[in-house]
Formats: sequence, C-alpha cells, structure tokens
Amino acid sequence: MEWFSPENVVALLTAVLGVLTSAGVLWYERRVPRRKRIGYRVQMDTPIGSEVSQGRANVRMGLFDETPDMADATLVLLRVENDGSQSIADEDYTGRGELHGLTAEFTGRTVRGIAVTHSPDADHLMDHFTPAAGLRHQGSVIRLPRVPLNRNEHFKLLVLLTGSHVGGPIKVTGGIRDGAVARNKAARPDEKPPLFGPAARIVTVALTACVVTLAGIIVVRDDSPPPMDCAAGTLTVTGSTAFKPVLEELRKKYEEECEGATIRLDVHGSNAGVRKLDALGGEAGSVGSPSMIALSDGPRPAALTQLREKRVAISLFSLVVNDSVPVTDLSLDRIRRIHRGEIRNWNQIPGGPDLEIRLVSRDANSGTREVFQRRVLDANELATSSRDCVTKDYADAPVLRCELDGTDQVLAEVAELDGAIGYTELRGGEVPDGAHRVSIDGITPSVDTIDTSSYPYREIEYAYTYGSPPANSLVAGFLNYLDNYGEEIMRTNGHLPCATPKGMRLCGED
Repeated sequence: MEWFSPENVVALLTAVLGVLTSAGVLWYERRVPRRKRIGYRVQMDTPIGSEVSQGRANVRMGLFDETPDMADATLVLLRVENDGSQSIADEDYTGRGELHGLTAEFTGRTVRGIAVTHSPDADHLMDHFTPAAGLRHQGSVIRLPRVPLNRNEHFKLLVLLTGSHVGGPIKVTGGIRDGAVARNKAARPDEKPPLFGPAARIVTVALTACVVTLAGIIVVRDDSPPPMDCAAGTLTVTGSTAFKPVLEELRKKYEEECEGATIRLDVHGSNAGVRKLDALGGEAGSVGSPSMIALSDGPRPAALTQLREKRVAISLFSLVVNDSVPVTDLSLDRIRRIHRGEIRNWNQIPGGPDLEIRLVSRDANSGTREVFQRRVLDANELATSSRDCVTKDYADAPVLRCELDGTDQVLAEVAELDGAIGYTELRGGEVPDGAHRVSIDGITPSVDTIDTSSYPYREIEYAYTYGSPPANSLVAGFLNYLDNYGEEIMRTNGHLPCATPKGMRLCGED
C-alpha cells in the first residue's frame, strides 16, 4: 500500500483539521469566557439637512424645512443585538451605581431626538426604554437601559442628529459579565445576523476544499487493479515478423499495466523463432520451461515435439506490386505461372506494361514465405537469381528473384523497384508510397469477410512454448493477456483473434 499517496495525505489533513476543529470548539465553549456578546451596527447614516457646507443639493419640505437648525441634520439607524451564544439579563451589565447599561456616542454631533423599535415578538423590551430605567441623552451621548436580550433579539435606535455631517464616529460601549460589546459589519435594515461567524466560515471553507480535493483525486485517479494476467520478470518473444506490429503494441501495454514485467522482442522469422525456442529449451534440460514464446505463421516442423502450441489468430497476407504496374487483381493461376518463370513480363497480363517482372521474396526462415508456398503456389519458390533485386546473377535464370530478411525490407524494395512484386502480411491495409496491394481472383483480403470468402493467402498464427509453462509464470500471463486484451490490436493489424466466436470456428477448421 502506498501510504504517502496524494489522496492519503489529503484525507489525513482533512481528518486532522476536523479533529482540531472539534477540539477547538469544545475548548472555546468550556474555557473562553466571552460567550455573551452584544453587537451593534450602523444600518443608516444619511443627511436630511441642506448640506450647504458639503456643496450637495438637497430638497426639503414640511417639518424638515420648517424646523430651525436643520441645515446639518442627519438621521442614523443604529441596531443593537444579542449575537452571542447565551441570553443577557439586566444583571449581566457591569456598570456600578448606574441605571444605564450601554452608552452610544455620536462624536461631533448633537442628539436632537430618539425613536426606539424592537425585533418581532419582543414587545416586552419596550417596558425598559423609560427615563426611570435609564434612557436619556445629553449632547452627543445616549444612555441605554439595562435591556435583557435573549439570543438573536435586537432593538433599533432612530436618532436625529445635528452639528456635523454624515460619517462621523459612532460607538457603543459598556461592560458585559463574561462577555463583550463589539461593532458588527453594517447590514441592510432588518437583515438577519449571519448564521456562521468568520472563524466558522474559514473552517467550513477549509474542510470543503479538502473534501473536494480528495474527491477529485479519487475520481481522476485510475484506481483499477492491474490485469489478473500480470507477472513480473523478463520474457523474450521471437519468431514471426508478420506478428511484430501486434507484439510491439502489446508489449508496451503489458509493461505499462504490469509492474516489474519486461518484454524483449527478437523477431527474425517463424522458422528461426521456433528453432531458437527448441534449442533453448533443450539446453535448459530439467530446469523448466524457458521464459520465451515463439510466434509462427503456420504449424511448427514435425520434429520439434517438445513445443506446445496455442492458436492465437488467423493471419491474412497479400501480394504487393510496384505502382509502375497498374494491375490490381491477379488470378491464382497467373500468380503460380509468374513464380514458375512462365510469365516474365507484365505485358503478358492484360493491362500490364512492358516491364520485366522482378520477384522480391523472403528468406527461408520466413513463415510468410512458407504460407505463400503452401497456400498460394502449392510449390516451393524458384532459386534465388539476384542478390541486389535489380540484376540477375546469371543470364539464363528463368526470372529475376531476390530474397530479403524481413517484411519491411520487402515492402521498401517493391515500392522502389519498377516491375517488382512481393508479399506481406495485411498490416491493417497499409503499404508504403510507390506500391499497392492486388487482390487474388477478385477477392480482397479483409478480417471482416474472412469467414465467408475463399481468399487463399491466410494462415493460423501459433504461439509456441517449450513444454507447458507454470500457470503463474510470465509466459502464461502474457499468452492469457494476448487473448483477453489483444483482440482490438490484432484486428487493427489484419489478424482475426481465435478467441472471438468467428475466429474460434476458423482456427478449429484450418
């Protein structure tokens, strides 16, 4: 288990933050004394005088215009509220020998009138706002009675002031046992106090950010377990060049998904591969099955009795011709006559140009060549007559024929050499510029139609091991992975997997 993965770190931080927050709140409730709190806020401070000294236009009518000394008058709406966690009684006010509990001061202005309102369902508060209870004003100061306030209760003072302009200092002071009086952020009239304070909001945001981050990591992370066929170690895959594109893609995918696995490709032809596997297994003796798989286009030689086969796919092959030859279809008979040396010039075929036919073939280790001889020619190819694929090594050779080591070399030579013809695996239909595929008897090779056509140039692809590999070995794991996860890769590269319903039937028939 990876303890220091991003999701574990975030989860740990979230848990620690949650525990510390809970402990902090508990400690605060038990240890911090200021659980009683009176807050105040200025909800309105507006001019009602002419404001001539401020240069502001002002229109007044009625009492505002008729009452003297109103040129610099202002109206202030002051809200006083219990925004603590406990109710406040009249004995909680700490002023000694005084009736009033709080003092509201409007610095630089003179109080000319006061109107008091209360919060809904708090009519009882009005009984406390009397001169006998301590309500009075003098100069810039208003003395407020010891008004008991339950949680979330409030009262408001609408104060008429003169003597200065809007924006002068306004402050409410007083003492509360085990509590405090503090200014709140200004709010709109009749606005409810916030449910959470600044500290609670910060903690909530932090916890939410941690949870969202953790959820994002879990969603984005690929948490799928590795395939059951994964095994560690080093495996060598040899044999068929026709299957090399499949093996290259599959190797990359297997190594990415299976930690500790290394797949080495050493492909030089089907015959060379199975013989190498047999020789390595013989050297190992009683040690066990070597960590090697050999892919072969067609069955192994009968003498290699220790090799165990697994049918992997039906592989399709095709003929390729240089673009100097506009022929797109050849009959099976003409293909055989060309490779027997009976047809030596393309002009002997309808639509063919006056060009010498050059046969570009594979060497004796090639499974592709062996399939071509067995499935198409029904005979062996002629002897090699050219080392450079351009000129005959001896003049009386019936046809120019050269051999190359791999499929890529054959394709490159056919694309470069006028009049050339060769063969290759299907490879998803791709050929280099300068060459094109030709059909046989009007049939184009296709994985989609292989089960309904009589296209001859095809063969079963075998995977061979030396003896039976252990079930938990890298050899067995890679072969199972090929069946379970290689289907699309094989189809893309011109092979029909034997593990599919259609492929299972064809692999059993051929």
